[in-house]
Amino acid sequence: MKVAERWFMRESIGDGITRIWEPHVSRLFQCNMWHVRGRDADLLIDAGMGISSLRQAMADLMDKPVIALATHTHMDHAGSLHEFEQRLVHPCEAHQLKHPDAFPVLCSNHWPGDMKALIQAQGYEVPDLLIEAYPFEGFEPEAFRTPACTATGVVEEGQLIDLGDRVFEVLHLPGHSPGSIGLWDKATGTLFSGDAVYDGPLLDNLPDADIGAYIKTMERLQTLPVNVVHAGHDPSFDRQRLCELTGAYLAYRR
Repeated sequence: MKVAERWFMRESIGDGITRIWEPHVSRLFQCNMWHVRGRDADLLIDAGMGISSLRQAMADLMDKPVIALATHTHMDHAGSLHEFEQRLVHPCEAHQLKHPDAFPVLCSNHWPGDMKALIQAQGYEVPDLLIEAYPFEGFEPEAFRTPACTATGVVEEGQLIDLGDRVFEVLHLPGHSPGSIGLWDKATGTLFSGDAVYDGPLLDNLPDADIGAYIKTMERLQTLPVNVVHAGHDPSFDRQRLCELTGAYLAYRR
């Protein structure tokens, strides 16, 4: 297999926000990582697979303290969180951050139980190997495990993350996972939704998912005066698309 020249790609989308992603990871696990510039501190929302050094890749963006936050602890969102000094997560998932999955996460044939079949049943192709390139010579996919780390703090519903010139409110949005959270910037109508909602098939059948909680989350999202949603996967979208996505889910699951 080829070795990637660059493991991460990124694009500035304006308003001090940069999207970072891993192009050599299969679509389902190709998490959007969001770097948000602030006056006094920067915010990193989600941290990818942890296959290659995210901190090194974004070193030129880091000129002040970085608050790294995982919207949840699935393998594609918390992998590089250990590289940062400030590491935040919802208390429901702090244990998972410290004790991540012990199986070879990049090799779907080694996943436990019917995890692969459950994801395929919701419309996704799951390749045997989740990467199409190696980050460096000698990389061994079967030996890779999600790096463990300990949260330096937990965030719950209603807490504020203040960057000096912009403030984000923590929204607890369970359903996809017990501790899924979003970050809401009321001043601009910007929502970072993690995997609570994104523009693709939503996974609500995994072992830690809760369809009843997901329905309540969707009902809540419909009430937010959103201008733009920056999700955990796939392209960003506006309020009209948010209402279409949440409405479709509610029609399907109610």
